[in-house]
Amino acid sequence: MKLDHINLDQLQISPLNVRKRGGGEVADLLPSIRAMGIIQPLLVRANCEGYEIIAGQRRYNALKALAEEGITHPVPCAIMEDGDDAAALEASLAENFARLPNSELDEYRAFADLIGKGMAVEAVAARFGVSERYVKQRMAIAGIIPPILKAYEEGDIRPDIIRALTLASKKKQKEWWKAIKSDDPHVPTHSAHHLKQWILGAKLLTIHALFDEAEYTKPIIGDLFGEERYFSDEKLFWELQNTAIAAKRDSYRIEGWASVHILEIGERWLSWEHVRVPFDKGGYVFIETAMDGEVKCHEGYLSQKDYDRRQKAKSKDNGTTKAARPELTQAMENYLGLHRHAAVQAELLSKPDIALRLSVAHMVAGSPLWSVKADHRKANNDAVAESVAVSQAVAAVSEEQKAVRELLGLNPITEDAEQEDGADAEDDEAGYGYYGYACVRDSGNLVPSGNDYGLSRDLAMIFDALMEMDDATVMRVLTLAIAESLSAHSTMVGKLGAIFQTDMRNWWQPETTFFDLLRDKEAINGMVREVSGENAADCNVTATVKVQKKIVTDCLEGKRTSKVANWIPRYLAFPAQGYTERFAPSMSVVVPAMGEDDDNLAKVA
Repeated sequence: MKLDHINLDQLQISPLNVRKRGGGEVADLLPSIRAMGIIQPLLVRANCEGYEIIAGQRRYNALKALAEEGITHPVPCAIMEDGDDAAALEASLAENFARLPNSELDEYRAFADLIGKGMAVEAVAARFGVSERYVKQRMAIAGIIPPILKAYEEGDIRPDIIRALTLASKKKQKEWWKAIKSDDPHVPTHSAHHLKQWILGAKLLTIHALFDEAEYTKPIIGDLFGEERYFSDEKLFWELQNTAIAAKRDSYRIEGWASVHILEIGERWLSWEHVRVPFDKGGYVFIETAMDGEVKCHEGYLSQKDYDRRQKAKSKDNGTTKAARPELTQAMENYLGLHRHAAVQAELLSKPDIALRLSVAHMVAGSPLWSVKADHRKANNDAVAESVAVSQAVAAVSEEQKAVRELLGLNPITEDAEQEDGADAEDDEAGYGYYGYACVRDSGNLVPSGNDYGLSRDLAMIFDALMEMDDATVMRVLTLAIAESLSAHSTMVGKLGAIFQTDMRNWWQPETTFFDLLRDKEAINGMVREVSGENAADCNVTATVKVQKKIVTDCLEGKRTSKVANWIPRYLAFPAQGYTERFAPSMSVVVPAMGEDDDNLAKVA
């Protein structure tokens, strides 16, 4: 390389010069060149027409502008050896890095040329004092389709948009370019942030993972122009994240926290709706999971509602704390109690010896008048009433009621017979009659219930009928009467079910009303664990109640693999069990300790 002065008309811009735009912006150079001339020589090399400028395009353009004003200066130049294209590119790029910034496209083309001539990315980065990532960022532009690059070069697309598009496949770029042309409102065209989300199709940042990234077996999408990295497979991410959240919940329980509540994905935990309550005062933990996978644990809080309830309970009970929210709602308690009652009633029909002893117990521990009436199974709502009414257990009892009533002559008289007996239209609308006795309503029970308004029966007639029967038939009548008068939701339902070892699979099948009445998310997750396994329960711990119920029903319907056959919820076992520490059984669930008399009952059973 040698230094020399060359006339301006012998110089021209080299095609190897990396600056493609901005070379004409010389206003900042003119004052100093007017005053002092060219201080730093232009880097040139000889060609067939004179000399081509490798580095110094702006200084050359400034000299041309001054020449038009009549100001001329000799042009000091450093003349390079012939044939050294790679060195020329390096010199041009290095010179321009320290001056007016190149466009990313200019830098990409220069880097690409150097790498194309055999220089490694590491060497390019070291030569120009930039990071390897910087070089890779520029090289990422190689994946941009030509029409987008052309629009960028013409200034129609911003650099931040180009950077976002380096994350997109060529197919996705074409889709975006088409949206640009058609003004498609569903595709982001002006916001790099939203464009990046649209390209990736996910917002699951790796920094939010609670699990070890080594467990994630699918690709992780890196952003060369930002620090963010994204999980590409949403389903796998949530399986791993939910499992980690379940482990965190279990850890809190082991530590002794009063309760751990896992919010559904995207459900907000609002600080102003909660009151700070420390660990030793019974505070809860709330685990909040955002849509982008970020998990926040809020330790030592109560909802305002729970806090107010506790304060009210303390004022009533002289400082004692009210129990946590029960696992079962009143409607579910009602549903379970009636189904359990119906099953025990049905099984009592085949155990007359038990019925005999139970009737004696009624006599000993009866009311002052010892009146007996059938339990009318009051339901909380129409859905519960319909579910119980169509159950197998109620059907079994109904069949026995018809047979025993016929033995006693208590079947309703027909409309024709009623008319023959002189019953008028008012009696006909009122209901059935028994041997000429009109009634308002007859439930069909052997033993009248509170719903059998106006029902009248002839005691002597019934006694006469019983006198005609053998002991076995009388025992059959007595057994039905005792079964009908067994009170629902009572401790005797639970006690008898335990003695009979009642298996509710014989009397109950999973059905819509049961799942509609399920409310407790933690209990439902426990059911998922029973029917679909630990992994499914943990992987769906933040899923909605609807999703988790669907997993259970799909297993029961054979749409998913079930871990158990002929599943029944723990609530319907004898004795019943719950799925959380908050399970508070109803009266019909409790099975008191058996005494000597109970042992005798069990032996007879």
